[in-house]
Amino acid sequence: MGILQQSFAAEPIQFAESWANVAYKWADFDGYIIFRRYVFLFTFLLFLSGYVLQQQTVHSLQAAIKPQPVVQPPPSPVLAKHFGTPPGHSFFDKYLASNRPKGGWSKVAYTQLVRNHLHVCNALMLFAELEEQESMAQRVLLYPKEWDAKKSGQQALDPRLETSRRLLREAAKRYRVMLQPVEPMVKIGGESVFPLVGLLSLSAYKRVIYLPASGLVLDTSGLDHLFTLPMESSILGISAGSDTESASPSVMLLQPSKDTFQSELAALPADKYDEDHYLSTIPLLADLPEDQVHVVARTSGLRSEDDVFDAEKFLDSTSYVDIADLGMLGPEFDSPRQSIVSARPDKPEPKKAWQDIYEKYRVRRMDVCGLDLEPAPQAA
Repeated sequence: MGILQQSFAAEPIQFAESWANVAYKWADFDGYIIFRRYVFLFTFLLFLSGYVLQQQTVHSLQAAIKPQPVVQPPPSPVLAKHFGTPPGHSFFDKYLASNRPKGGWSKVAYTQLVRNHLHVCNALMLFAELEEQESMAQRVLLYPKEWDAKKSGQQALDPRLETSRRLLREAAKRYRVMLQPVEPMVKIGGESVFPLVGLLSLSAYKRVIYLPASGLVLDTSGLDHLFTLPMESSILGISAGSDTESASPSVMLLQPSKDTFQSELAALPADKYDEDHYLSTIPLLADLPEDQVHVVARTSGLRSEDDVFDAEKFLDSTSYVDIADLGMLGPEFDSPRQSIVSARPDKPEPKKAWQDIYEKYRVRRMDVCGLDLEPAPQAA
């Protein structure tokens, strides 16, 4: 009886111990499952990050070995007339710019008239400066229509013509210049010419400014202000000084119209066209505002400056410099040293300004046109 009682007393203890063992094993199994899930999760994330990096590398390699686009042949020598959006057409140009000319900036223009290959680079330099200084006026370049003519395959192009076409395309593409081929308008003394009065035929504009090509634009703000000045005549000139050599205008302001153009064209002499004489007959703008008195200067006038002249102030306060000196061939030529010494001023400050202008012109000619100075022509 005692043994039987002991047996029944021991069974609950064994039963409890067996259930404890089973629970312990289940706990181990759950932990193992959780551990495996964590391993799977981190393995999947590692695989995913590796896949993303692999795809980025593949795309980079594909972009690197992608075939380059075929380079198109150079454009035809016949000149395109305009590229891109003309200046002065943006929202800020139209509505927020101060001192807007009558009709807005789309109705005024800087013009250049080139009749020979030598002056194409000069015109390009002026337009380049207008673009870099963000003038909002339009830009028009008139050139001989015969430069557009195609040559037959057996005829070699004139190297000067090739250079002029290259520069004209640069003007249209880079500096937003409207190219306009023109033909001679009149025959005077047996010579077919396109006179300066032809600029009055640009009736799409309310006012145009003509600058001599052999010059430098230093500050466009003063020149832009000329579009807003009142004009008492359809043609006005602005002189660089009061001396005899500077009496002819260095800058021309014109209000184009068909009637004015026809009357001015009819008034030209029939025997000979002398452009210097025509310029001397243009009425000069009498009174410029005080802040515009240095809008135009001429290098020949530096010889008459006194000891108080300040070269740095002169260059900072002048908008346009007409480069013209007695005995000098022009800024585009590599003039003999004797001519340079004779033409430049003697006083230190005017001499410094004079030399700076010629040097700036030389550097700009190379930067904009890729051309060095022309060799001085040999005396016959």
